[in-house]
Amino acid sequence: MTDDPRLSRASAARLSLYLRCLEGWERDGRATASSRDLADALGVTDAQVRRDLACLGGLGRRGVGYGVPALIAAIRQALGINREWPAVLVGAGNLARALLRYRGFAERGFRIVALFDADAKKVGERLAGLEVRPVAEVGRRVRELGAELGIVAVPSEAAQEVGELLAAAGVRGVLNFAPAVLRLPEGIAVVNVDLTIQLEQLAFQVQAGRGG
Repeated sequence: MTDDPRLSRASAARLSLYLRCLEGWERDGRATASSRDLADALGVTDAQVRRDLACLGGLGRRGVGYGVPALIAAIRQALGINREWPAVLVGAGNLARALLRYRGFAERGFRIVALFDADAKKVGERLAGLEVRPVAEVGRRVRELGAELGIVAVPSEAAQEVGELLAAAGVRGVLNFAPAVLRLPEGIAVVNVDLTIQLEQLAFQVQAGRGG
C-alpha cells in the first residue's frame, strides 16, 4: 500500500474501482478521462473523485482531465500492484480449486506459489501445477519462497489456527475466506471475504429498497 497517510482504506477501495474503469477505457483506446467521467461511471460525486486522486499527486489538467495510462500507473503504484505478490493458499477444497482457476489473480500480480492442506488424502495431489503439501510445512515453505500473503480457505474451526501459523511464518497479510473473524498479531493485515455476509447485506438493501 502507499505510504501516503491521506489515502484511507475507503479511498483505496474506490481506487480499485477507478482502475477497473480506466483499464476498460484504455482497451477502447481512450486517452483522457475527467473526474466527472469516473464519478458518473461509479455513482459518486466528482468532488469525491478529485479528493481520492489528489492523493496520487498533480496528475490532472484543468480542461483536459487525466491521462488514462498515467493515471492507471499511478493507481497501480498506490495500491501496491505494480509488482508481483507471492502468496500461499491453505486449504485444497472446492473453494481453493476455484481460486486457483481464477485468472484475475495473476493478471493483478498475485501469484500463488504453494498449496497446503491438513488432509493426508489430499497431500501429494497436483492442482493447477502445484503439489498439495502438508500444513506442517507452511512455515518453512513461506520463508523459502518469500511469500508475503496468505490465503485461508479452510473450515471456520481451523481458520484461527491457520491464520496464526501464517503470521508466525512471516506473511504480511491474510485473505480469509473462512466464515470466522481472525485475531492476528498487530502488523498483519487481514481482509475477510464472507460470501454469506455479502448476501445478507444484499438482502437487507433489497428489502430496504422495497420499504420493508
